[in-house]
Amino acid sequence: MKFEKVSFETFKTNGTRDTYDDIRLPERATAKSAGYDFFAPTDIDIAPDRTVTVATGVRALMPDNVCLMIFPRSGLGFRYKLRLNNTVGIIDADYSDSDNEGHIFVRMTNESDKPLHIDRGDAFAQGIFVQYLLTEDDNVTTRRNGGLGSTDRGNK
Repeated sequence: MKFEKVSFETFKTNGTRDTYDDIRLPERATAKSAGYDFFAPTDIDIAPDRTVTVATGVRALMPDNVCLMIFPRSGLGFRYKLRLNNTVGIIDADYSDSDNEGHIFVRMTNESDKPLHIDRGDAFAQGIFVQYLLTEDDNVTTRRNGGLGSTDRGNK
């Protein structure tokens, strides 16, 4: 498993070259941390009851039997009721093969009554790699090409 940046061509609609050049790949904070911290590529401001989408500039490469689960950082959840709009983001192994290179976006809402500011370079989310099992009668051969909702479109 590994993290890498998406190409600048993929990222440029979401940010500048300077922002892209400064993207920090996710990393664990301690030797026993389960989660890999995702770092803000720009300053992030979220007013109370507002939502933002963060283009991380990052993609995850992983084996077929692994997914990456994305969660808000615990402290932000406690202090700001920060939540991901899809509760937990699931990044499938085949997402990195999509047209958008597997660009990971994090959409989150500040459900507190106070504004939230995250400095560029600060950790705001965390990803945990999880191995999963398949049922013995699983025979899916459908292939993905796209991001949100693409598995419902019947891509072959």
